[in-house]
Amino acid sequence: MTTRLYFIRHGESEANRRELFAGSLDMPLTEKGRAQADATAAFLLDIPFTAVYASDLKRAYNTGAAVAQLHGLEAIPTQQLREIFAGLWEGRTYSDLEREHADSYDVWKKTIGLAACPGGESVARLQGRVRACVEEIVHNHPGETVCIATHATPIRVMECLWTHTPLERMHTIPWVSNASVTIAEYDSSLQGRLVERDIHLHLGELHTVLAKNV
Repeated sequence: MTTRLYFIRHGESEANRRELFAGSLDMPLTEKGRAQADATAAFLLDIPFTAVYASDLKRAYNTGAAVAQLHGLEAIPTQQLREIFAGLWEGRTYSDLEREHADSYDVWKKTIGLAACPGGESVARLQGRVRACVEEIVHNHPGETVCIATHATPIRVMECLWTHTPLERMHTIPWVSNASVTIAEYDSSLQGRLVERDIHLHLGELHTVLAKNV
């Protein structure tokens, strides 16, 4: 019995627009981000979702809610799907981090899977948190199709698991873009595999990506 999961990265946020490291800060979607969320919801209109889960941070929750509304569902707010807690990095510009936290931020940029945010979470801990949440969702929805609205780093750490990429090689997996769709399938033994990643052609001119120095 196969469970199919559609992961959506949130639409463009105010932090994305201002090139801030948001982490667990509750940053809203921009006007473009709301349009991206609506475009992705329309793109997924014919997918037979039985549930929509979303990080409780409003940039992801509102992205998931746009999908849920078109399916007559309520998005389920889920704290375990939050972006990494970035500690001292939260709310700082990427340029500030390059200057003020040069050593630790260089690890993030070059070998992200081995990184730990000063005063916050490590990427390894994030992976464990998100993996446990996703496996619980799969356990609760056997054979169903579920939407999960979350953030860039949670999707990236999960992609490591689906492709059997160790965290020390996580930097070889690119970031997904705003409001993009990544699909994974799980069997009854909770083994996941990547089906397709970073689907974004439906966004057209609305397409946005992370800054180069993150």
